[in-house]
Amino acid sequence: MKAKSIKGKSVQEIQSAFEKSLADGFKPTLAIVFLSVSQDREAICKLLDANGIAIFGATTSGEFIDQVTEKGSAVMLLLDIKKEHFQIYLDEYPEKNYRETSSAIARKAKTKFAKPAFLISGSHMETDAEQLLFGFEDVIGKDVNVYGGMASDDYTFTEQFVFTNGKESNQGIVALALDENKVIIKGKATCGWKAVGTEKTVTKSEGNHVFTVDDMLVLDLIAKYGGLENVSPDNPGLLLDIAANLPLQLQREKGDPVMRPGLVVDWDDRSFYCSGSVPQGSKIRFSIPPDFDVMDKVIVGAEELKATEMPEADALIVFSCAGRILAFGPMMNMEIEGLKKVWNVPMAGMFSNAELARATGGNLEMHNLTTCCVALKEI
Repeated sequence: MKAKSIKGKSVQEIQSAFEKSLADGFKPTLAIVFLSVSQDREAICKLLDANGIAIFGATTSGEFIDQVTEKGSAVMLLLDIKKEHFQIYLDEYPEKNYRETSSAIARKAKTKFAKPAFLISGSHMETDAEQLLFGFEDVIGKDVNVYGGMASDDYTFTEQFVFTNGKESNQGIVALALDENKVIIKGKATCGWKAVGTEKTVTKSEGNHVFTVDDMLVLDLIAKYGGLENVSPDNPGLLLDIAANLPLQLQREKGDPVMRPGLVVDWDDRSFYCSGSVPQGSKIRFSIPPDFDVMDKVIVGAEELKATEMPEADALIVFSCAGRILAFGPMMNMEIEGLKKVWNVPMAGMFSNAELARATGGNLEMHNLTTCCVALKEI
């Protein structure tokens, strides 16, 4: 598989970069597209459609193809992968039937490939991304490889989109199914947010909807802990503050904790939705951002993946939490550059609302404030 990555701030810049990429006879069949909600998705998709290229796309809170992070742009990873080695699906879940929706995709993929693996992205802030993962496990089995990130929207917390050829959704999932007998896909998720304070109990929750912690309304508890002011719908920066600076950390008996920031507030009862399940009775702690050394851990994690499972790669896809660039600012460039150097292959990445990959304990899980790097190689 040959790969090239391009970027642009406008449809014209993307078209120019795209045409240059084809000048040497390169004929991509698949495009991984990450772009700002401000970009003209329809025009960019028409450009790819006209060239017979399949699209896996998601909106972002920032994009990159190298160590320089962009805002308001579009980036693409163009691949000349054989068409018989992949399939793209886009389905919606307006009834919040997340698990059933991804199970249906998995069943379709299983009829095409004996051993399918998946790259996925989902849209809508209330989505329980972990249920999407469980749907793939239900059909393919616990060992299924699924990686991805949830679509974002330039930190507006309003409307996100996933898209493919001729179709998009603000409440759905796009899935790239790969024939794992022909395409190797391996990934690694690294977090590093630090737990603080005493352990607390989730006293009322339903799936990813958290109502009370230690019998206190979850929004009021976070406001008290974080010293938040103007905790009201009139505060445009409140959701960003809660998600990026005051996430819950879900504790487990086995394996590392996982992050569960609040993403959507229900002002009627001061509850909120997380992007993954928070079971009633589970234990949580509050979190603070890690030191800059966590970026070294991300790079070391990728180096370990290369040394133990993926010595060679054709392309690299990176899903990094939108909260990380808020915490690290320009220093994020160091992490991205370090990841790029591990395999030194074309790369595309996005800043996402949640990251999807196997945790340290081996289970498929929804992460937040995490970097997930995914390496691909056609065999």
